[in-house]
Amino acid sequence: MKLWAGRFQKDTDRAVENFTASIHFDQRLYRYDILGSIAHSRMLVKQGIIEQGEGDAIVRGLAEILDEIETDQFPWRVELEDVHMNVEARLKEKIGDVAGKLHTARSRNDQVALDARLFAKDAIRDAVERLAAVQQTLTELSRKHLGAVMPGYTHLQRAQPVLLSHHLMAYFEMFQRDVARFRAAYQRCDVLPLGSGALAGTTFPIDREAVREALGFAEASRNSMDSVSDRDFVVDYLAAAATVMMHLSRLAEEFVLWSSGEFGFVELDDAYSTGSSMMPQKKNPDVAELIRGKTGRVYGHLQAILTLLKALPLTYNRDLQEDKEAFFDTVDTLLACLELMNGMLRSARFVTERMRGAAGESFTLATDVADYLVRRGLPFRQAHEVVGKLVAYCLDTDRDLTRLTLEEYRRYSPAFDSDVLNITVTSAVGARACPGGTAPRQVDAAMQAADAIVEDNLEWLKQTPPIRLIPLT
Repeated sequence: MKLWAGRFQKDTDRAVENFTASIHFDQRLYRYDILGSIAHSRMLVKQGIIEQGEGDAIVRGLAEILDEIETDQFPWRVELEDVHMNVEARLKEKIGDVAGKLHTARSRNDQVALDARLFAKDAIRDAVERLAAVQQTLTELSRKHLGAVMPGYTHLQRAQPVLLSHHLMAYFEMFQRDVARFRAAYQRCDVLPLGSGALAGTTFPIDREAVREALGFAEASRNSMDSVSDRDFVVDYLAAAATVMMHLSRLAEEFVLWSSGEFGFVELDDAYSTGSSMMPQKKNPDVAELIRGKTGRVYGHLQAILTLLKALPLTYNRDLQEDKEAFFDTVDTLLACLELMNGMLRSARFVTERMRGAAGESFTLATDVADYLVRRGLPFRQAHEVVGKLVAYCLDTDRDLTRLTLEEYRRYSPAFDSDVLNITVTSAVGARACPGGTAPRQVDAAMQAADAIVEDNLEWLKQTPPIRLIPLT
């Protein structure tokens, strides 16, 4: 019999049971559900709402259920709808009617809100941890290749020479913004909803502060109606995850391009590539392509949750059951993509000689030649026109700027002197020494700052312990 069957005269239709059941996906909340129940039971004992012996029996039974689940011996039942009712029904089988006292001063509405927030806190930690690992890899690769030059691009056309390290550290900055988003999301998520009841609170003299402290929340919610219907923390996670996936997709796309024969800038490790069933020579960047592809999956989940929450009246509605599959799949997708991107980065081999050759082609030094004229007193717009004509001359004669003689330079402006011939890829990179620029000393300074940023992220992780470390007894 269902735990809510008292006022019903008929059994639930089997099709309705299958349609409304969430146990096939929300069972992954079992640990958080049991932890919350233990904290709730202890509080009920502390407040004299249930007896000590009853509380001890409940906690002992919950610990046994946890062991059953983690050893794949738990009898999950679809007709019990969800993880909460499965656990409670099993608890009754173990300790009898006293199990029914566990739900005193509690509703499934505030219970599921609690479980979801506990899950979200761990999921956010895991995301920050994996982002920090990718950031460390980017910093290590940047140090390893400091001095390696490549073409920087606008419109996917070669534009100016930059350091490979500078390019990689651009992604470090993107991922740091992602870390900041997740850390802010954690702060908003770190609010205890338990004690809100179904929507209006409870008539029992509960101690929410004791439960808050036991479960490690920073604060308790201030409005019971908001507590049971709020899923902003899910939106926060999905929005942050979607932005990470956008950044991962950009990086993945660069690796797809760079590993092509047309670029030849990087050789992906065999462990992160696949072959063709027909063409023996192929080595395909499938990992990068799938990361790029799974971005749309996460975007879809974010849109689904926003649509789910649109126009929902207060307070709890069964629609909210639909948040979990999108949430869980986003967590799994994001963590997998971060792990695989990290492995692909660590094992990739950069073809720096090919990069350097490309960095000097396609007139990438044209801006430096224009800047040279500006330093000689020409207005930039005039200098721009002079160099544009020089580039047109080079195209007509099938040459590059570095192959022109001083005499040819001076045909277009008497401001040119012999030192214009000293403009090279190396000098162009070194000249951009403004803060945030691509000059080696600025990139080195950025990497030192990055070390401190990663250390701060790791310290935050240390100060934010996983929920699973909270003791059961």
